[in-house]
Amino acid sequence: MWALWPLMVVVVVGQQATPDPRAVEEGATVAEAIVEARAYARCGDAPEGMSCVPGGAFTRGHDTRDENARPAMEVTLDTFFMDVHEVTNAEYRACVKSKRCGEAGPRYRGYSGDTQPITGVSWDDARGFCEVHGKSLPTEAQWEKAARGPAGEINPWGDAPATCELAIIEDERGRSCGERKPGSKPEAGRIFEVGQRPAGRYGLHDMVGNAEEWVADWYSKSYASCGEACVGHEPKGPCGGAKKCKGHRKRVLKGGSWYWGADRATGIHRRANSPSNRPYHHFGFRCAASVTQVEAMRPEPKSP
Repeated sequence: MWALWPLMVVVVVGQQATPDPRAVEEGATVAEAIVEARAYARCGDAPEGMSCVPGGAFTRGHDTRDENARPAMEVTLDTFFMDVHEVTNAEYRACVKSKRCGEAGPRYRGYSGDTQPITGVSWDDARGFCEVHGKSLPTEAQWEKAARGPAGEINPWGDAPATCELAIIEDERGRSCGERKPGSKPEAGRIFEVGQRPAGRYGLHDMVGNAEEWVADWYSKSYASCGEACVGHEPKGPCGGAKKCKGHRKRVLKGGSWYWGADRATGIHRRANSPSNRPYHHFGFRCAASVTQVEAMRPEPKSP
């Protein structure tokens, strides 16, 4: 069953949305602010393998870190659910076997274990997997809220930088925290099984490090250049993430990976790549679901 948060008044001034229950009482005019009353669904029982991220306002972006993640801005999201783990090889292979997903996957030795995240997928592969499971690729805003929380901390555990105790990244020992990949070019490192580091906020694992993750949005060079498509309630980026978007050729990836260091292993970092994943990279993904999608997943109640 679902409940609703008490109505929260949100005042949107310029490009920022700030909860302000006093706005109506103080007689704010339309010219001064746009007042919107919104009720957010409380987190109900999450489907197996997912965790609930409560709706509300959060800080997306940052003013002093990555140039393409500027400016910091408060946006709002409805309550949603996120996969606890990156989608694994076993899960993706099962989808291929059922003929609901196209062939895709890793090309390196040591990357094909059942509980390692699937890598080497295109954006369309990732979106297709989520859709056949009644889910969606998370929007960039959803992904960032899940990684950073409502206060806009840099990482899933707070503002401390990533280390190999917290995430699978490159450190002074090399890629993958010094783990070598089998076969040629062992220095390239290897992907780890999902969940090998402590869960961050909302109980989610590997939101930074391990596999870099596709999200739904088209890439723009900054949130400022994205404009109205990246502000307000439930921003979905250029063209709302539609299949085609004039002037945009790349999609967004988030979270860094085993291959890169702590500077990319943040909830803020944004990477652009062709959705076809050509030339080939070892990208992964996880899925998200709205309250409505989760309700549709639930089995029909049995007749008395």
